[in-house]
Amino acid sequence: MEKAAGCPAVGGSYPQKNAEILSSQYGINLFLAGLLLTFAWAVHAVGISKSHLLSYLITLMLIQLLWMLWYLCRSCTQRRLIRDKDTHAGARWLKCGITLFAVITLILDSFKIGYYIDFSNCLSPTEGIFPVTHAMHTILQVYFLWCHAKDIIQSFKTLERFGVIHSVFTNLLLWTNGVLTESKHQLNEHKERLITLGFGNITIVLDDHAPQCNCTTTTLCSIFSQGIYYLYPFNIEYHILASTMLYVLWKNIGRKVERHQQHKTPFKFHGITVGMIFGLIVLTSTIAIVVVYLIQIGRSKTKSELALTMFYLHAIFVLALMCTAGIVALLIYRLEDRSLDNSKNPARKLDAELLVGTAAGSWLLSWGSILAIICAQAHPKYTWYNLPYSVLVIIEKYIQNLFIIESIHREQEKVNDDIKTLRIVTISRGSTLSLTPSYKEIYNGGAARDHGEVPCLFKGSICGRENDGGGSGDAKEETNQDKSSVMHSASDFSFYGRNSVTNSKRRILKNIAAFLFLCNLSLWIPPAFGCRPEYDNGLEEIVFGFEPWIIVVNLAMPFSIFYRMHSAASLFEVNCKT
Repeated sequence: MEKAAGCPAVGGSYPQKNAEILSSQYGINLFLAGLLLTFAWAVHAVGISKSHLLSYLITLMLIQLLWMLWYLCRSCTQRRLIRDKDTHAGARWLKCGITLFAVITLILDSFKIGYYIDFSNCLSPTEGIFPVTHAMHTILQVYFLWCHAKDIIQSFKTLERFGVIHSVFTNLLLWTNGVLTESKHQLNEHKERLITLGFGNITIVLDDHAPQCNCTTTTLCSIFSQGIYYLYPFNIEYHILASTMLYVLWKNIGRKVERHQQHKTPFKFHGITVGMIFGLIVLTSTIAIVVVYLIQIGRSKTKSELALTMFYLHAIFVLALMCTAGIVALLIYRLEDRSLDNSKNPARKLDAELLVGTAAGSWLLSWGSILAIICAQAHPKYTWYNLPYSVLVIIEKYIQNLFIIESIHREQEKVNDDIKTLRIVTISRGSTLSLTPSYKEIYNGGAARDHGEVPCLFKGSICGRENDGGGSGDAKEETNQDKSSVMHSASDFSFYGRNSVTNSKRRILKNIAAFLFLCNLSLWIPPAFGCRPEYDNGLEEIVFGFEPWIIVVNLAMPFSIFYRMHSAASLFEVNCKT
């Protein structure tokens, strides 16, 4: 009978598991088809043009727009129903971050529209339709994520799985397209700079996709063409953030909600002054280094070498500080005895996997540089700084990943159960016990003494004093009062001492998280805006060959850039939870 009763539950979950598998396979095939089309356009495959790629992306965005409109309309008709929510998903700061990136993406789309108008005589109509469609897609998607990122869908689950996974891989393809376009632009600039570093044996062949006609307004065309590439890093981050939020929504479909979900943890600036000051110093110095680097690199061989040396020395110093901060935080965790939260949480699981997965991009580049330094026959002076830099990149990410993953899995500190259930016990002359319901006097010890009451039970220890009912035994009463007052003071001292130590550790951890947050933002800026010594060093290209090393850099760099932004987001969450 029990097996028969259990069969419907098993049978009910089986189709949903199939729907999850089928939808994931649909998304992967959608992504692979788009990836192949993107690759074919990048290598100038016969019969494949940019208009084919853009037509495919426009079709995917229109399908997602229709699904989001259907979902929003259905949600509006059912707004009175109580829906389950995942409190861990779609944090407010994450929504604010994606909104900022979306606004800059809309500026990018407006630049693309202006660029198309100026070159309309020789550009395909799809290059004008694409930014318009993309702008509509961006606006509706941000609104959708603000309103429904926390949803746990329990109806139309099969259809919703396909709709959400379609949205996930549409954003991944738009991310891939942005990465490729930006990488081709960086590669062209890199090829032009290599000659100034003395690597004349490398053939310079520009991969140019520029329009084959004159611009109607030269000044505007220059602003649009240059501005587009400075805005691409924000567009890239927008799409990868959107795809991760949508993936969490997909994983939550049909999920059983745990009722004891975590409460909101707002961000506060109080207590993180030291970490913010040091972090802002690093951020300011990094921006200055990037500006000088971009001005000096490619001007002459001497200036390029000085720019590379300056970059490496600054990065080595920052990475060493980050390693030290991470080690201190981990040592504090080792001194604490707090359990880990192992409850099911798709958002937290994805965060941990993305940290380790995207760190592999930086590790690949670092090991390539280390191997090139070991194997190279000639070593210009500036290339030796690359060795400690590459080693520190590997170590720093290792330590930081450990700190972040442990931090997001640690349970939030709660008031001790013994203190919560504490009751003040006094012993009267008649050997009766009276229980006072308030335990707040433990926190405000003076209040109890003002009323002539002394706590008699603290964490299992009993102390007592006799209440004078008739006036005999004054000396004994005074002795008992003195003893109880001493024990009460000792208990208060012990309690406040433990709180003081805990608060000090918490303050240190918050400052470390704030410092690492700003450091990761600082280290995101150089590669995102064209300061890439992996290109300009030149040593790796001699050892591995120009084309193989460029392929490695172009594959690994997007993950390295995303790692820094994702780490910053995770550290912001750590700061809120600590």
